Formats: sequence, C-alpha cells, structure tokens
Amino acid sequence: MAKVEYSAVGRRKKAVARVRLVAGDGKITINKRDIDNYFGLETLKMTVRQPLTLTNTGNFDVFVNVNGGGLTGQAGAIRHGISRALCKADPEMRGTLKKAGLLTRDPRMKERKKYGLKAARRAPQFSKR
Repeated sequence: MAKVEYSAVGRRKKAVARVRLVAGDGKITINKRDIDNYFGLETLKMTVRQPLTLTNTGNFDVFVNVNGGGLTGQAGAIRHGISRALCKADPEMRGTLKKAGLLTRDPRMKERKKYGLKAARRAPQFSKR
C-alpha cells in the first residue's frame, strides 16, 4: 500500500521551501533537523505551525527542505508551503486558509541597487564644497 503524501512549494522573499505532508503524529522536520533545533525564536515556530493550528490538523508529519533568505523569510516560506499542501490534502480547508491570508504569496522583494547610488535608494552624501 502506497503512503499518502502531499507536497507543495512555498516562497517568501528569496526563501524557497519544499514541503511534504505525510500521515503521522505531527512532527515537523526542517532540513533534517527538528523545528526546535532549527528555529530559536518562538515566534518563528508559531509562524510555521499557524496553518496546522488554524485548521486543527495534527495528523500529518511535515518534512521541509528550505534554502535561501533569512530565518524569517524561511519561516514564511514554510508556512506558505504547508498551507498549499493542506489545500491539496483537503480542499475544504481552502476557505479558512484563504481568509487568514496564508495562501497569498508575499510579493515584497529586495529592491535592486541603482547606478549612481550606494544602495536601492541611498544616495551618496551631499557636500556643497
């Protein structure tokens, strides 16, 4: 008998998370490490668990491969991926997740540096003489 598995990709800023949901007891593994070892801040752990607590789903083990960006961006990407995978698992959860804004990809990205400037908008210091 084949295992039931739901997979999805979540993104935020430069972070990309490949998420797999497998029937289990609610363990979350990120880059082959437990969530408590990967994220130090409690707020980031809450961000990752948000779709699962919102839909009262604790019967899936979550396996994540995430790369790029910082820790906050990675947590947001994982949340997006878990939300998408839950929609594949049970289409009736879509309304709840959509209303909470968890299915929307955060479009904010780092603005590119422009020539003649020191950063995206930061200009060189002005001096009259």
